[in-house]
This record gives sequence, C-alpha cells and structure tokens, in this order.
Amino acid sequence: MRHVLVSGATGGIGAALVEGLVAAGHRVTALGRDIGRLDVPGIEADLADPASLAGALHGAGLDDLHALVHCAAISPVATVADADPETWQRVLSVNVASAAELTRLTLPALRRARGHVLFVNAAPGTTGVARWSAFAGSKAALRELADSLREEEAASGVRVTTVYPGPTATDLLGEVRAAFGRPHDPGRCIRPETLAAMIVWVLGAPPDAYTAELSVLPSPREISRR
Repeated sequence: MRHVLVSGATGGIGAALVEGLVAAGHRVTALGRDIGRLDVPGIEADLADPASLAGALHGAGLDDLHALVHCAAISPVATVADADPETWQRVLSVNVASAAELTRLTLPALRRARGHVLFVNAAPGTTGVARWSAFAGSKAALRELADSLREEEAASGVRVTTVYPGPTATDLLGEVRAAFGRPHDPGRCIRPETLAAMIVWVLGAPPDAYTAELSVLPSPREISRR
C-alpha cells in the first residue's frame, strides 16, 4: 500500500482517481476545496493561494508520502485582450504555482520513499489556442516544471511523469466547450475512470522503469457510412 496525495481531488478526474487508488489498495489524502464529501482523509486548501499551502499541509501526516498527483486546474476562456491580471494570476496559481509548491513541500518525504510526482497536463499538442492563452500557457509552464524536476531529482530516485489526457468527460470540459460554442458529447470522450486507471497503472510501475510521459486518447469510434 502506498500513500498518495491528490490535489484537485473533487474535480472530475481527481475524484475518479481517488476512487481508483482506494480500490487498488492505496491510502489517499485528498487536497482541495469541499473535500468533506469524499470518503478519504482530506486537507482543505485554496490552490489559488500557493503561499497558504505550507500552513495547510503542516501536521497533515504526510511524512510517509509515496506519490503526489496534481490534478487541479481551472480553464477560463478569454482572449488576451479580455484576460485581466487577476485571471492570469489565478490560472497560473492553481495550474502551476500550487503544483510547484506542493512538490517543494512534499519532496523530503518523496525523496525518502524514492517516490513519484505526476502532473496531469492538457491534451496532447495543446498550443497557440485562440481565447485560451492563460490555460495553454499555464500547461506549457507545467510541462517545463515536470521536465526540470525530472532532471533535478533523478539522483534522489524520484520519478516524474506528465500525463496528457485527450478529451475527458468532465463537467469542466463541458463548460469549456460551451464557452467556445462547440458541441460536447461525453460518449466520445475518455471516461474519468479510464484515465484514473491509467494513472494508477503508471504509479504502480516496477522499480526499474517508469513512464515519463503518457498521452491518452479516446479510442476511435466507428463512423456510420449510411
């Protein structure tokens, strides 16, 4: 059994991951807002305020932590002309700065355990998307965080993985597509439970190898020829 800290644990992917990890026999600590509705120990925290995370994690019993999974993300749709400084600050805080701070705070335990840090990024190839610059920019920064951390912590045995999920059937994706004026068919998306199962698989890799990057796509659907 491993101890895993999951941020964004009440979101579509995070909640499915908590359930999948528990089903696989792991001990889970959930982090985020409104975590009282989850059946696992939780830490109430505001990821938009990374400076508050040290206080939130203090005394939370994470000394035996084996893995950190950062699922939290916000995804406002706005042009550069319309995105004010508060929008940029909030997106970068939740999507990147909180991931970096949680990593910094848990690294001592993760080094002792020769553990794993996993970042849930954007869909493969997300770059230069009109009206989505804050989100796309934050995910580019998250990729650089992961790549730098992987190099820095190789000697300590800490594994670092980035997962790039294609369209996943979450409420957030539905909201984003609605903001773009695009159709949303959850049946043509990855189920959150499926993505969670793949993350559980990555965290369970044998000690001699691991997945540094994983792109996950919906399976092709049959196209009617009528």
